[in-house]
Amino acid sequence: MKLVAPLSAFGRGDLAMAGGKGANLGELVRNGFPVPDGFVVTTHAYDLVAEGRTTADMPDELRRTILDAYAELGGGPVAVRSSATAEDLPGAAFAGQQDTYLNVVGEEPLLDAVRRCWGSLWTERAVAYRARLGIEDVSMAVVVQSMVEADTAGVMFTANPVSGERTQLVIDASSGLGEAVVSGLVTPDHYVVGAEGDIEFTPGRREVVIRGKAGGGVTRETGVTGERLPDGVVRELAALGRRVAGHFGRPQDIEWAHAGGRVHLLQARPMTALPPPPVGRLNPIQRRLAGVLTEYLPVRPYPIDMSTWIPYGPAGLMGKVTGAFGLRRGFEGFLREEDGVVYAFVPPMPHPTLGVLAAPFRVMAKARRYDPARWTEDRRFLDYLADVRRLAARDLAAMPWPELIRVPRQALALVAPVADLRIDYLPGTGLALLRLLVAVKLLRRGRLFGGLLFGAVTRTMQANQALARLAELAGRTGALDADPPPAEFQAAFQEFMAEYGHRETLSPILVTPPSWADDPETVRGLIRVLAAEPSERKAADDAMKRLLDHPLLRNPRRRARMKRWVAAARAGVAFREDSHFYFTMPQPILRRSLVELGRRLRDKGVLDQPEDVFHLRLEELESFQDTAEDRERLREVARARAVKREELAGTRLIDPAAVFPARQSGDALLTGSPASGGVVTGPVKVIREPSEFGKLDAGDVLVCPYTNPSWTPLFQRAAAVVVDSGGAASHAAIVAREYGIPAVMGTGTGTSVLEDGRLVTVNGDTGTVAGAA
Repeated sequence: MKLVAPLSAFGRGDLAMAGGKGANLGELVRNGFPVPDGFVVTTHAYDLVAEGRTTADMPDELRRTILDAYAELGGGPVAVRSSATAEDLPGAAFAGQQDTYLNVVGEEPLLDAVRRCWGSLWTERAVAYRARLGIEDVSMAVVVQSMVEADTAGVMFTANPVSGERTQLVIDASSGLGEAVVSGLVTPDHYVVGAEGDIEFTPGRREVVIRGKAGGGVTRETGVTGERLPDGVVRELAALGRRVAGHFGRPQDIEWAHAGGRVHLLQARPMTALPPPPVGRLNPIQRRLAGVLTEYLPVRPYPIDMSTWIPYGPAGLMGKVTGAFGLRRGFEGFLREEDGVVYAFVPPMPHPTLGVLAAPFRVMAKARRYDPARWTEDRRFLDYLADVRRLAARDLAAMPWPELIRVPRQALALVAPVADLRIDYLPGTGLALLRLLVAVKLLRRGRLFGGLLFGAVTRTMQANQALARLAELAGRTGALDADPPPAEFQAAFQEFMAEYGHRETLSPILVTPPSWADDPETVRGLIRVLAAEPSERKAADDAMKRLLDHPLLRNPRRRARMKRWVAAARAGVAFREDSHFYFTMPQPILRRSLVELGRRLRDKGVLDQPEDVFHLRLEELESFQDTAEDRERLREVARARAVKREELAGTRLIDPAAVFPARQSGDALLTGSPASGGVVTGPVKVIREPSEFGKLDAGDVLVCPYTNPSWTPLFQRAAAVVVDSGGAASHAAIVAREYGIPAVMGTGTGTSVLEDGRLVTVNGDTGTVAGAA
């Protein structure tokens, strides 16, 4: 059992003995990087003295071993740094959470510094940090290195920590020891090094310079001037940084020093909370696809999403649909993972195949054969409904594990027929919409197109009407203030949930967010909003009447033909909406089966909560063997991914400006895509998630990051809708047109620019939001 060993004795695999910092430094030493000599007081030493979390007493043997290593190092000034087993890791940097002591001189000061490093494992801030990341088992090593009395020192990031650009390297530097830079005491010199070695320089101010003082400890100086690093040293640092990042296989956060004409690397750890790389300039096709997909990604997908509903759900379905007409890679591979966690969204670019040449003929043939107005009569649809209801009726809790573990695949297999139905019926939908659009354009009535689609009877509108009836019943019976609610309301509520409870709360392409049935409080929140005052259907524009008033449509046969074309287009809209409604029916079955698997793994001590199963992939669950080794393996995988996810909590999957570039429009606060016409002035109400539905008051301008059909009941109360994501063809835009309220989609930053109560004017015709007096 090693109590003390030189840095060169350790590598990246020795985390348990050397801690994160010691293991990383040892790896650098072994591979020839310029690291100051030093040794590690291992975790075995900490374990020897830390029983009961007291480190005051140090056994004589350990004391002698540390001092012998210090003498072998040459004595003199050293840096003493904490190296916990949970720090300097991907997802858990622990930057500043444990202690470091610089310019320690002498035997007793060294031993005291080691003791204080051990004690820093249990400071309030370190304990709170570990608790936030769910880290329980931890030990402490201590790294002791020869002190480098730096002329200049600082921090180097091998990727740009602000933009996420992996080809740029960022160096912050200042005179003296790097502690002034690390602790934020100075405005450092700032260097950005490009891929070709070009250097951008921004001078700092050197407010404080920290240097070692004779006899130990440090001193702070002010009013010190200094020169910028020579370009040669900057490029040397950059080259070293790129080598370190290449060796560890990920961007690194490196502390360095320059002394006596030499560069020294003092620490290296993985960069955390690094934004995804910029996607660059998107072409119009990529922006359109990205606009759709960002609306479907309001939260970061979990590994279980990535291995179940994303490839099989609506995104996977659209991939099959586009593939059937000769386009590949339109809805695949748009999410990038690192350490098993999604970190970036990269808008896809569809690639045409030879099948595109035959697509027009396939579209015409299917449009003639499959009428969207009659799709619910298709035998495949009827069989699909029966299969869904059969699987939904099964008792998951009563199933043994071998039977339960098959249910997720069974739920995913249910959706295959819906892809075939969309492949067959979407051509008729598209041609009906195109035919109507061309007709109204030729009649110079193109602005009526959106209004003409109003009137399509969809399951979304039926759900909203049913909610309105529930709200009226709640108001009449006092159900919202009664506990328990009256029997009449409870029966109506249960009937509603049986019909519409499978609706998603957040996203149709993710399985992890709950459905309405899983989170009935979301539905109650909608009922409270609608019950706040009597519901009044907003008057919609009578586009049909205005169209039929056209002189060329006075002929009865032409009028009848135009009515048929409008009816066909409305049937196509209903097919698009309703196939989505039915397609998501297996989603809650899948989710409930996964949570049941999680519940059983919790009972075995593998997971802390049933929902922790979301950190695992389906194939990992399917291969699980109920052995002690497998239980520990699965527990560690889930914990590591949870830590990584927490690290990324503050980073976006993509910069919204890349998807929704700002347009210059006078004094407008925001610009976006015009999605539903009209001009309205009202106070802003920002609603970020379903739990906030109850905040909306009648007449508010609803501002939200995304929408889906579950949000559309709010449109009965909103004066207008402003959304960060989406476009004119999104579900929210269609329903906004049906309710006759202005809508601006794809603003990118609406929820961050606007605040509650601000009076704004929303122009749904021009896609602008302006301040109002």
